[in-house]
Amino acid sequence: MKRAAAWALYAVGALAVAYLALYAYVAFTGRSFEPGDPIHIFRKPDAPELG
Repeated sequence: MKRAAAWALYAVGALAVAYLALYAYVAFTGRSFEPGDPIHIFRKPDAPELG
């Protein structure tokens, strides 16, 4: 039982770190982020629009 609790704590901590990293990315890049928006990380600036 202690092992399961430890893994649950690690999972919650990992989610918290991921959330903070996403928040820092949005804050420092100045991009707006809405849930459901596509992420264009490797998109070329001169690429044609899809749709």
